[in-house]
Amino acid sequence: MKKIYLSAAALLACTLMNAQAFWTPVNYKGAFPVTDNTPATDWTANWANFDPENTNYAATTSTLSGDVTANQTLSGVVYLDGFVHVKNNAVLTIQPGTIIRGKNDPTTPGVLIITRGAKIMAQGTAANPIVFTSNETVANGRNPGDWGGLVICGNGVINTGGISQNPNVSKIEGFVTSSPDRYYGGTNDADNSGVLSYVRIEFAGVALDPLTQNSEINGLTLGGVGSGTQIDHVQVSFSGDDSFEWFGGTVDAKYLIAYRGTDDDFDCDFGFRGRVQFGLGVKDPNISDVALATGESNGFEVDNNGTAPYLVLPLTKPVFSNMTMVGAKRDGTGTIPAGDKHECAMHIRRNTAIRIFNSLFLGFEKGWRLQQAVTKDNFDAPATADSVGVVANSNITADIASTYITDGTVVPQTWYHSYSTTNLNDTVTTVTQIDFVNGFPASLATTPNFRLKATSTVTTGASFSHPVFSAQVTGIKNFTNFSDKIVSVYPNPTSDAATLVIDAKTTSELNVTIFDINGKLVASPVVNQALSAGENSFTINTANLNNGVYFVTLTTVNGKETVKLVVSK
Repeated sequence: MKKIYLSAAALLACTLMNAQAFWTPVNYKGAFPVTDNTPATDWTANWANFDPENTNYAATTSTLSGDVTANQTLSGVVYLDGFVHVKNNAVLTIQPGTIIRGKNDPTTPGVLIITRGAKIMAQGTAANPIVFTSNETVANGRNPGDWGGLVICGNGVINTGGISQNPNVSKIEGFVTSSPDRYYGGTNDADNSGVLSYVRIEFAGVALDPLTQNSEINGLTLGGVGSGTQIDHVQVSFSGDDSFEWFGGTVDAKYLIAYRGTDDDFDCDFGFRGRVQFGLGVKDPNISDVALATGESNGFEVDNNGTAPYLVLPLTKPVFSNMTMVGAKRDGTGTIPAGDKHECAMHIRRNTAIRIFNSLFLGFEKGWRLQQAVTKDNFDAPATADSVGVVANSNITADIASTYITDGTVVPQTWYHSYSTTNLNDTVTTVTQIDFVNGFPASLATTPNFRLKATSTVTTGASFSHPVFSAQVTGIKNFTNFSDKIVSVYPNPTSDAATLVIDAKTTSELNVTIFDINGKLVASPVVNQALSAGENSFTINTANLNNGVYFVTLTTVNGKETVKLVVSK
């Protein structure tokens, strides 16, 4: 069934995000500008490390273990011993230059978990970054999955709940046993989990159950993390699973590096709606997700949720811009060993509505794979639609032989080519024409330079004119066009009652229904009531609703419209 989406313009007054302040409009595609031979144009300078396998770290001088239940500050070289939960609203402050070395033990690995309500304040600097790394020495060898990783659990809205569904709360993927300290999700998209700035995470991603799929911990796991959290200048290297994975929430990020990870570079699930600008992903031909038959190593892997028909709300619909994504074939001439699981630059599926702009994809075996009709509908939606998916102003370079991947007849090659023409996606430009300063040194351990030469063909062509750059609205879908409009719903959040103000075009009958975040009908506060032309007000009784996020839908002969309502008592 064809989906028709709610126009963004109808909801701007009540659902605008602070969009303009986040984006840095630039002319170039990819993560880096034209070089002027100074560190000023290279945001990886000084703090990033492209050879952590051979970096010697000092011996540990202190130990962090057990639960952190009161404010604590770390400095020096710290041994992370087992599962450490920062809880009870405590704040863990990590001083610039601190090294945290995680315990290498598959049963009780070093894992740092920031629970809901607690905060991590890891504010490094370019000269003194904070490093999370393996406790193994260079002599013994360091490998992906030596230790656990960094997990941040927030109270932001997610769209699936394994623990509860009102609001949706789930358990962080990877952990074999459940614990409330590993729950994430709630009703506060503006939640603040602290700061990660100038931070490296190396050799994380241990498989807690090597025989079970998805039992690995990611390098950086962000579960329901809210927009009050600051994330910038973070490098994840040699992760045993995904480098970065977002499960719902709305946190923004800038200047991210996913380096030689085992699984996906950037993985988005369960209603993630944040914004990311300036990111680098680099694959290693000899490292991919070969442990299980279903494993794939992609640049982007994006899902809404894992259960058909994938319609739960809010949709996964983050915005990424200025990404430089380098596959295992590097400049296109590299070889990949037999049995590898390297796959797509972008694998977009399960009703996601991700938006990717101004980005470069090169060196992958396959380019863009779009799956399921329900996902294709998002990319066919008009630009002003709330749930539009976008890949635009980007390059899938000519070295990627399988530019577009089809699954049956749902998304045929003709659709991809037509879409790319309309959205200015370039599949003709070569890596040579992109012309990096030194993107492909002979050894991956040598620091690359993905800044552009003045002769590059991608120093222009970026665009920030799409409506998603000026506004982002909540993940609401409608199935008919509308003309009667919701002017406001207040107070929002509400406790026992809210007022719904409607501007009606004509006289008609009104029905108002309330759905929970899983799409279940929970109330019908207005049934067949007269609606006069002009402004109308109706009271919605929410006294019997539990705390959580709901969707209020008006229906008249002129169509439907939906707004989000938060109940908090």
